[in-house]
Amino acid sequence: MKRIYFTVTNDLTYDQRMQRICTSLAENGYEVTLVGYNKPTSLPFVNKKYKQKRIHCWFLKGKSFYTEYNVRLFLYLLFKKMDAICAIDLDTIVPCLNISRWKKIPRVYDAHELFTGLKEVVERPVVHKVWTKVEQRIVPKYQNGYTVGEAIAEEFKKRYGVNYLTIRNIPVLTPLEEKSKTNKYLLYQGAVNEGRGFEYLIPAMQWVNTKLIICGDGNFMPQLKKLIKDFNVEDKVEFKGMMKPEELAIFSQSAYIGIATPENKGLNQYLALPNKFFDYIHAGLPQINVNYPEYKKMNDQYDVAILLNDLSPENIAEKINNLLEDNVIYSRLRENCIKARFELNWQNEEKILLNFYQSLFNN
Repeated sequence: MKRIYFTVTNDLTYDQRMQRICTSLAENGYEVTLVGYNKPTSLPFVNKKYKQKRIHCWFLKGKSFYTEYNVRLFLYLLFKKMDAICAIDLDTIVPCLNISRWKKIPRVYDAHELFTGLKEVVERPVVHKVWTKVEQRIVPKYQNGYTVGEAIAEEFKKRYGVNYLTIRNIPVLTPLEEKSKTNKYLLYQGAVNEGRGFEYLIPAMQWVNTKLIICGDGNFMPQLKKLIKDFNVEDKVEFKGMMKPEELAIFSQSAYIGIATPENKGLNQYLALPNKFFDYIHAGLPQINVNYPEYKKMNDQYDVAILLNDLSPENIAEKINNLLEDNVIYSRLRENCIKARFELNWQNEEKILLNFYQSLFNN
C-alpha cells in the first residue's frame, strides 16, 4: 500500500478540497495522512478514512509563523515513512521539496490558487517579492502537479513550463433536499478575505430587498463589520461564522441566491474558479458572479449564473433585485443547476485524481 502525505497550513476542519482528495485516495487503496496546523480554536478531529495530524506552533501569524511551521513540519515528516509527498500551495512547498530529496520519493504540487496573484499578497510589495522568489525557485522543481482550474494551469505552464492537470474543487453529488424558499435571502459562503469585493457588495445592500447571510471568516472581517456599520445595513447582513462542510451543504439549500463578487485585483481572482461556484450549483442556487474567463466559460456551457460586467454597488443591487423578482429567469437557472450537478461532481472529478496517482507510482 502506497503512503502519501499531504501538507497544508490550515487546521483541516473546513478544507473541503483536501477532505475530498484524501477520502478518495484512502478509499482506493492508499494510506493517506493529512498534516495541518493546530490553531488555538481548532475543533477536535472527526474520524476520517485517512490519518490526520496537527502541528502546534508558538507563533500564530506572519513570517514567524511560516518559519516555525515549516521547520516543525520538516522535522515531523523527516521521521515518517512515505512513498510520495504533496505540498498544497506555496505555504509548505519548501519542506516538501527537501523531504522528497532526502527520501528520494516523488513530490507533487497542488495549487489551490495562484498564490502570488492574491490581492493580499500583490498589495504588499515585500511579501509579494518573497513569495514570488519562492515560486520561481521551487515550482519548476515540481514537475508533477495539479490545480483547480484550466486558466491557472495555463499560467503555470507559461511561467515555468510545467504541465499541471486540472482537478476542480467540486462537491460530492448527494441528494438535493427540496426546502422552502419563503425567505429569499442571499448566501455568501467561503473566505472573508481581501479581494472578495465586499467593498462593493455591502454598499449594494442598501438597495437590495432581502438579507445577506455570510458563512465564513477571514482576514477582512474587521473591515467588513465596519463597512456594514458605515452603510447602515446591520439589519440586512447576518453572520453564521465557520460551518463544517457537511453542515454548510445542508444550510445552503435553504438560500435563494448564491453570490460572489471577487475583484479583478490580483491575477488569482481573475483566473480562479473557486469551490463556491460549484457549491452554489450543488445547492440548486442560481448565483450572481463575475464575468471573468473561467466563470464565463462555465456559464456559457451550463447557464447557472448572472455574470456582472462591473462591480459598482448600483449594478450589483440591480442584478440581485432583478433575479429576486423575475421568476422565469430564476426558475431556468435553478433547473440548470439541478441538471449540472449530475455532470459537475466529485464522483467524476476524482477519476482524474486517481489516474494521476496511479501514473505517478507507475513511472
